[in-house]
Amino acid sequence: MDQSSGAAQQPQGTEKIWSKDFMFIFLANFFIFLGFQMTLPTIPLFVEHLGGNDQLIGFVVGIFTFSALLVRPFAGWMLETRGRGVIYLTGLAIFVVSVGTFGFASGIAFLFLMRIVQGVGWGFSTTASGTIATDLIPPRRRGEGMGYFGLSGNVALAMGPTLGLALAAAITFKQLFLISAILGLAAFLLASRITYKKVEKTEENKVRRRWDVYEKSALQPSLLLLFITTTFGGIASFLPLYSAQKGIEGIEWYFFIFAITLMLSRSFAGKLYDKKGHGAVFLPGTVLIMIAMILLAWLPNSLVMFIAAGLYGFGFGSVQPALQAWAVQDAPMNRKGMANATFFSFFDLGVGVGAMTFGQIGHWLGYGSIYIASAISVSVSILLYILMMKRPAGK
Repeated sequence: MDQSSGAAQQPQGTEKIWSKDFMFIFLANFFIFLGFQMTLPTIPLFVEHLGGNDQLIGFVVGIFTFSALLVRPFAGWMLETRGRGVIYLTGLAIFVVSVGTFGFASGIAFLFLMRIVQGVGWGFSTTASGTIATDLIPPRRRGEGMGYFGLSGNVALAMGPTLGLALAAAITFKQLFLISAILGLAAFLLASRITYKKVEKTEENKVRRRWDVYEKSALQPSLLLLFITTTFGGIASFLPLYSAQKGIEGIEWYFFIFAITLMLSRSFAGKLYDKKGHGAVFLPGTVLIMIAMILLAWLPNSLVMFIAAGLYGFGFGSVQPALQAWAVQDAPMNRKGMANATFFSFFDLGVGVGAMTFGQIGHWLGYGSIYIASAISVSVSILLYILMMKRPAGK
């Protein structure tokens, strides 16, 4: 139940980030992301196990993000009108049930359906968790705090894909997905201990329409993010298959190096954003991402793959929290949830478009072409940013 007491109601002058509730949301986010990241490189293998090709892999991966995309605006509206806790716990519960059923799929059609359900749970839970973290972080330390919060997902990313691939080689897919569901259950239990910010019964909230589906102040950073997260769809869906096709070993180390460098970049990128703004973070980060995509398109050996992982980790780890902080900073207090919903909607759209489009590109032109297309997508984001910054101040 939402309450008005607790860490979420700290005075504006309080600068403490690591409150009890922030640690709960940090740990809950870690466990749900660990369960999710374990499935990230193994879902394509499972689809292949069920007899699917590259095109079906792209659709199974992509439909998850599109279902999350569709529910995020509704989740953002519900966060501001019904409260944080009920939306977060509902999303976690849906995620647990859907992932737990993956291993019982005997055909791709059922798996496809449950991926849609999983996307609904993911859309609710991740929109809520980002909003809850925003509530708990002092405004003047928002970039730094969101960077710390992002570490929970980054640590999970460091462990999840490697653990998932190792388990897929040692146990059945059914057992693997049940373990992922148990991790989601741990997140649910931790989330039930949080004291959530109480929804204010303002006249603006009372008259807010359900079809209010985005926050205008978050559109610019969200649009930039879309062209960057297409790269994530290409890596998550096809890099394990691409490296296997080329006979390159160590794909599990790619994900580990990516996650470690992601964490390292978050340790300073958030503070840099707070001091100097997104200009000091965005362009250097996106250039690193583009170089990483070019290296993956080339991919002659494991060393190049590991270098690409490090560059991608530093780039993505710098850009993503900066764009998220930018997305929520200008939103009114009663619109932070919708700003987060807008941001993650574009995140999902990028991943989904990337997975589905690159599935077609990979099928017809080969896996290497996926990463050439990814580099082009990042260059579009850079061009859009330059054009945005040349526009007169004032929205």
